[in-house]
Amino acid sequence: MVSSIPPPQPPPARPRAEGSPERRRVAVGCGVGAVIETYDFIGFGTAAALYFGDVFFPGSEPLAATLLSFATLGIGFAARPLGGIIAGHLGDRIGRKPVLVGSLLIMGVATVLIGCLPTYQQIGLWAPILLVVVRIVQGLAFGAEWGGAILMTFEHAPWRKRGLYTGITQAGFPVGLLLSNLAFLVSTRTLDGSWAWRVPFLLSAVLIVVGILIRLKIDESPEFEELKESGEVAKNPLLEVLRDDWRNVLRAFCLRAAETAGYAVSVTFVLSYLDDDTAPDVSGTVSLTALVTAAALGILATVFWGGLSDRIGRRPVYLLGSAVTLLWGVPMFLLVGTESAALVLLTFVVSYCVCQNALAGVQGAWFSELFATKTRTAGTSLAYQLSAVVSGFTPMIATALYSATGWAGPAVLFSFYGLLGLLATLVTRETWGARDRAAAVRAESEEAPSAISAPAGAGGR
Repeated sequence: MVSSIPPPQPPPARPRAEGSPERRRVAVGCGVGAVIETYDFIGFGTAAALYFGDVFFPGSEPLAATLLSFATLGIGFAARPLGGIIAGHLGDRIGRKPVLVGSLLIMGVATVLIGCLPTYQQIGLWAPILLVVVRIVQGLAFGAEWGGAILMTFEHAPWRKRGLYTGITQAGFPVGLLLSNLAFLVSTRTLDGSWAWRVPFLLSAVLIVVGILIRLKIDESPEFEELKESGEVAKNPLLEVLRDDWRNVLRAFCLRAAETAGYAVSVTFVLSYLDDDTAPDVSGTVSLTALVTAAALGILATVFWGGLSDRIGRRPVYLLGSAVTLLWGVPMFLLVGTESAALVLLTFVVSYCVCQNALAGVQGAWFSELFATKTRTAGTSLAYQLSAVVSGFTPMIATALYSATGWAGPAVLFSFYGLLGLLATLVTRETWGARDRAAAVRAESEEAPSAISAPAGAGGR
């Protein structure tokens, strides 16, 4: 006899209009992890611009040493898509939290190892080889980081404040940039020899322990838990998103490339440009101080731009940032060419707080809203990290252009990335327009079960 008692049903999905109870802790916790990952990954870029040419490629001409150093930097970026693919698959299959913890641990070990590497003078050709190997591991870990951190925050956050909350997590990146360059600024002025570049990497060990402890206390994403309970977890998230949503992957790739490759010109290359003997006479202390100041302001700017996108939409903010990037290429190099410390500071502030932060502050919410929950990690991570290949080799391309055309080549390259962002924004749908915001307001005011379903434009499809 067949029992007429129905099988137990999963508990109803928790209302997300107000977000999960620990939404703030998740945003801050994911932001702390982003701080550490960025400290580790971006610190390599600063060291590549200021030290690695002499330390690992000492037999080369200055320009060639810089190119080789930036090529090593680019290899890490090239490894990020693979890290993003692996993390995207695991994040949509087993959950966001395990990916977060694993990526942070791997990044920490790799970064500390960089601080322990022998130099070319000590072991010859093996030194740059080991540097490349460790950099690849860094790239894999960093590629796994962004999607997990952003989606954990996004899926815990209130509908109407997803831009703000993901902006808080994104602000972890300028904090990491700030701490990294502060470490190099202090070490450059207080330490001699190889310790000047080793200590910032070795200090990462302390940050990693703190980050791991914080992330272990964060609960899994409520949306992923609901997905598991309903039995709708994707069997092959990468294949599904490429088959069904490849257009959004391409759009997000272009949107992200405009931001990260623009950063590679306006910060990574410009640092090296100002350190070059044939370029404007600006000391490393002045340029690093300007970057540290811009990074400090960028913490607030990133959160501001994310919050602004909750009020006026994702596209308007991205259009503004892209338009400024398009117009800023030539003025950026003219201003640093004055050799004025104040104008160098202004240049870094505009380049970072407007051109970069206005785009980065929106990406967490916008990219997440473009993809369905079951393939969200795969889609966002793939698009986000594939663009890293472009940005990773951009400093090397900018250096080659500079050797052939002077500063005009890198200036045009920077403006080109602004144009790319502008065009990509125009062909990407608005996911948080006036209708979506109004629907969220109505849902928040209702107590009926209909409030449980997110507005279509808010990534609830």
